[in-house]
Amino acid sequence: MTIEERKEKFVSLGKFLGQFTAEGIFEKENIPHNDQFFARMKDTIEAAVHHNGWFTRENVLFSLDQWSRALTSENLDQWLKPYGLSEVQPKTVGLIMAGNIPLVGFHDFLSVLISGHKVLVKQSSNDKLLLPVIADYLIALAPEWKEKIQFLSDSSEGASKMKDYDAVIATGSNNTARYFEYYFAGKPSIIRKNRSSVAVLTGEESAEELAALGEDIFRYYGLGCRNVSKLYVPENYDFDAFFKAMYSWNPIINQAKYANNYDYNKAVYLMSQFKLLENGFLILKEDKSFGSPIATLFYETYSDKEELKKELEARKENIQCVVSQELFENEVDFGKTQQPNLWDYADNVDTLQFLTKKI
Repeated sequence: MTIEERKEKFVSLGKFLGQFTAEGIFEKENIPHNDQFFARMKDTIEAAVHHNGWFTRENVLFSLDQWSRALTSENLDQWLKPYGLSEVQPKTVGLIMAGNIPLVGFHDFLSVLISGHKVLVKQSSNDKLLLPVIADYLIALAPEWKEKIQFLSDSSEGASKMKDYDAVIATGSNNTARYFEYYFAGKPSIIRKNRSSVAVLTGEESAEELAALGEDIFRYYGLGCRNVSKLYVPENYDFDAFFKAMYSWNPIINQAKYANNYDYNKAVYLMSQFKLLENGFLILKEDKSFGSPIATLFYETYSDKEELKKELEARKENIQCVVSQELFENEVDFGKTQQPNLWDYADNVDTLQFLTKKI
């Protein structure tokens, strides 16, 4: 297929996914292969919810909705324009995916296929149901992709069972990254590690901006690298407006797994005599670290914005997103961390440049 044909297929996928939205599931007309795949995807969504307790129906539909909005002709054209995809020599690219949020590895899958390569996928056991349906839908749109998409079986164990590949993109923790770096030392690779996102507040945010920040904190229960896990606030910051803005998210405590984490972390912090702020469903703990536990948000105070900028620049290898309002270059608006563009790369590593220039 030409690059234009590949783009066309992913636009069709976007329209298919547009039937499964945060507002609900609505079957539409003139969607290719809907008779074969609409009911199957609907059933798979329910299966994914039962398979992983963190994958609520709302969050799975939110993920599908965001991908539907991303896969438009305009977005694909803007994303792909800088790259010479017509000159790519097809290779086999192995993907080792995380499973912390629904379809977290789809951008890598999309990048490999749309650049003309073959993809060899090792999914996380936590998120193994949705992507195969999407892959089968793409194959129905373009049977040529049947020879380009391969999933490793559940019995295969990560990198040790991956064979006959030319390059790899692997996502994991800082600990697994060391293993990946050793195992894939002889291959072109992108190895992703733990990252966190932060928000910088000035005390001048509107109620609407703070309410939008709740989306950045609580979406996917804070399990994604794009979730805000730490706040930077001015000295003597009054958290009353912040807690008031977060109140609409209070039903989150009714989710048993989230509530268990909230109760556990609160008990540990209290026994350790840490000073806490909390509102019944979110704990605020002053801490210099980035990656806060579930139901906990770290915070740190600052007195000088320029000094804070220097500090965050020095620690940028640990940061995925900075949420702020006209303070930082490449900042993300309040409420937008879980709505990345196709060109917003994980770890700020240009995946398409790697796939077109490095292998």
